[in-house]
Amino acid sequence: MKNHEPKDIRNVVIAGHASKGKTTLTEALLYISGATERFGKVSEGNTVTDYDAEEKKRSLSTSSAVAPVEYKGKKINYIDTPGLFDFAEGMAEGIRAAETAVIVVSARSGVAVGDEKAFKNAGSRRMARIFVTTKMDDERADFYKVFNELVAKFGSIVCPIVVPIISGGHLKGYYNMVEGKAFSYNGTKASPCSDVHDDSNRFEAIQEVFNEAVAGADEELMEKYFSGEELTKEDKIKGLKEGVADGSIIPVFALSGITGEACDLLADFIADVCPAPKSEYAICNDEPLELTADPNGPLAAVCFKTVADPFIGKLSFFKVVSGKLTPGTVPYNASTGKEEKMGKLVTMFGAKQLDCSEIPAGDIGAIVKLSGFNTGDTLCASSKVVKLDGVATPNPTYAMAVSAVKKGDEEKIANGFSRLSEEDPSIKFYVNNETHQQIIKGLGEQQLDVCVSRLKSKFATDVILSVPKVAYRETITSKVSAQGRHKKQSGGHGQFGDVFIEFEPWDCERLEFAERIVGGSVPKNFFPAVEKGLNECMERGVLAGYPMVGVKATLFDGSYHPVDSSEMSFKMAASIAYKEGISKAMPIILEPVMTVKALCNDDVMGDVIGDINKRRGRVLGMTPMGSGMQEILAEVPEAELATFSTAIRQITQGRGSFETEFARYERCPDNIAQKIIADSKAE
Repeated sequence: MKNHEPKDIRNVVIAGHASKGKTTLTEALLYISGATERFGKVSEGNTVTDYDAEEKKRSLSTSSAVAPVEYKGKKINYIDTPGLFDFAEGMAEGIRAAETAVIVVSARSGVAVGDEKAFKNAGSRRMARIFVTTKMDDERADFYKVFNELVAKFGSIVCPIVVPIISGGHLKGYYNMVEGKAFSYNGTKASPCSDVHDDSNRFEAIQEVFNEAVAGADEELMEKYFSGEELTKEDKIKGLKEGVADGSIIPVFALSGITGEACDLLADFIADVCPAPKSEYAICNDEPLELTADPNGPLAAVCFKTVADPFIGKLSFFKVVSGKLTPGTVPYNASTGKEEKMGKLVTMFGAKQLDCSEIPAGDIGAIVKLSGFNTGDTLCASSKVVKLDGVATPNPTYAMAVSAVKKGDEEKIANGFSRLSEEDPSIKFYVNNETHQQIIKGLGEQQLDVCVSRLKSKFATDVILSVPKVAYRETITSKVSAQGRHKKQSGGHGQFGDVFIEFEPWDCERLEFAERIVGGSVPKNFFPAVEKGLNECMERGVLAGYPMVGVKATLFDGSYHPVDSSEMSFKMAASIAYKEGISKAMPIILEPVMTVKALCNDDVMGDVIGDINKRRGRVLGMTPMGSGMQEILAEVPEAELATFSTAIRQITQGRGSFETEFARYERCPDNIAQKIIADSKAE
């Protein structure tokens, strides 16, 4: 594929809710452009963009995929993204690399939560947005119902471009407002047809909406339109270019991805109207710097996706914002502060690698085996270091503990998950130093299931997931004194240590040690041994073996033997006093309490609060966040949050999110403490 000027490049992300036809639409657009010779089907596992083994097995997209085509003298980089919320990183990657978002809405079921999220995320980057109502071949499709829903949700900026021609209650063709012509379809082949509708008044009203939207985008066109002159095709394209680029027009297309009907009209629109790569701001010497899409400008390229494969090596997808990348470039990684050794330069068509000589400004490519270049990093010239915005990676909230099926695989598991988290930064892998468990954290159950499957297929390592342990604590609630006497005689020097220690609750992290020895009953040189013995015992409480906190231990009496006493003897004596005293000091279990900030839609706020209350949580307050959303501030025991990620997604239908932060430890209710103790003994 030849290199194109930035003005002739279109980067388009296909986004929206799950199972609404994004991959199918991508297949149709590839076929229409001549990039493929046949329609792939998701159900048959032969599409260009769902090439991963897990995607084929599950018949759904789990990651973003790039497929470039040449169409009408333009290079269009289509980026197909997943719609399931568990794989939201894929949509974030596509949105970072594109200037236009095609949001796929089902003409049968209407606007879904994933469509709203895609619209909002694309809007946050000031991208051009297009709604596509697909599945028009379905008998239950109702374009005008969905169009009215779009207007109700997103306002009067929604503008019809291609609408269905309904005659006798059946779909007969499509009317293109830009061309002012109607077409019937046999598959992807279009033929002119009449535009006779069942409801001519509604069709005329839709035309009026289109004309006013186009005219309103440009003062000259507005004067022409309101003076009674008819807008030409060139006028319409001019108005649409301005309106789509600045977000004052959100086009709507009716089509069918399955049959390919009217998909050519969408492809024409993308080539003729959608914006080319635009300038971006980067940080240079702590100051903002505007970078234009100029191949002769300073080098700036951002990595928006990473593939880590043990067989083909690392593959880093990037978008060049300014300058150009060639095999001879010596790029500087602004994120790591190191120069990178350039690898093989390719463009990706699904899974297929195509060699190329350069990737100019505005275009998308990939580098093979560039080890230090990860998602969100910026490549630039060492002479002009700039840092671009990275990918808006969603915050992982669903955690599971990982255990090896085969003993001794822990290191392989850690290496495998670390590589997979390079691919998907929304996956976090770490070891909990308190529970000593390996933890994998992501966006949901399906994402972790796919992650485990990939670990097995790519790294030949099998694991079992379970609910993570909670890092409980133990403390005491009363003041007691105890004696610890260690005496052992085994020929020669014996062992002797004798201490009296007072234990009491104290406001401290672990142990507060003090002494008030009078008369030298315990020599000073043995004080550190007593403290060390107590600190070692504090690692395991007497109830369930959890670390002990909030204890003051005061050494106030004891005795020693001038020959048999030693540091070890007094450590042992302190240990005996600890077990004796702590058991009598009314020990309790403490549980970690988390501060939770939950974002939800207004209409389900009561249900979210109810769910928090069921989890023994305390709601501290609510704050309106605008756009019909509320933030709930609450405190919830960590043990009750294991399934909160799934619950809030179900209650809010995917609109909600939450984040947690450790607040403090609190006394665990007796009934729950008894269960914790029983579980500990069972282990």
